[in-house]
Amino acid sequence: MPTTPRARARAQTMTDIVRIGREHLATDGAAALSLRAVARDLGVVSSAVYRYVSSRDELLTLLVVDGYNALGDEVDTALSAAPDDPIEQLRTLARAIHRWSRAEPARYGLLFGTPVPGYNAPADQTVPPGTRVITTLLTLLARAYQTNQLNAPSVDPHVPPTLATTFTQIRTEFHLDLPNWLIARGITFWTSLLGAVSADIFDMYGPDTFPNRNALFDLHLDTLVDMLGYRPNR
Repeated sequence: MPTTPRARARAQTMTDIVRIGREHLATDGAAALSLRAVARDLGVVSSAVYRYVSSRDELLTLLVVDGYNALGDEVDTALSAAPDDPIEQLRTLARAIHRWSRAEPARYGLLFGTPVPGYNAPADQTVPPGTRVITTLLTLLARAYQTNQLNAPSVDPHVPPTLATTFTQIRTEFHLDLPNWLIARGITFWTSLLGAVSADIFDMYGPDTFPNRNALFDLHLDTLVDMLGYRPNR
């Protein structure tokens, strides 16, 4: 925590810059973000804001990190009240992502929508918060596997050597002993989950189709859990 008045003032200004950036993201879109506009709403001359944020890309990075952490907090809060069962917690995680994205469509779009032209997110700043939810997902898959809630396929999928190397890196990075078939299914679960969320948030169905989007999402979720090979413990 900042301990001096100057440090506290700087921290408050950075908080305000991110807040105003979120507001402009929602009204103008990521590609139209402007530090001049942020400075205007902050009540300072445009040159002053550059003492805190050096460029539009740095502002985008702040908003990306802020969005990933907000999503991670939403998931963590939902899981804290979920039953102690990895499959039910997977469902809770998925619904938390869906709920957050509907409440924060602009922030979801920044994280998982169309890339902003000319912007490359710095991995050292965005990967740790960006993998919070993925880490939780993989941990839940590992728990479901260890408690024999997931059926292995009758025939293991063919994993080309280049993919096998990546799968090994995933096991090492996340400290999880998952078989190739479950890593493959986990990737399909994650990308399909984001596809289902995006179809709703970006209204790919059309405004008059599927009025009960939560019920539709739960159907998607049932299919994804079945795809994992879920078998309830009896």
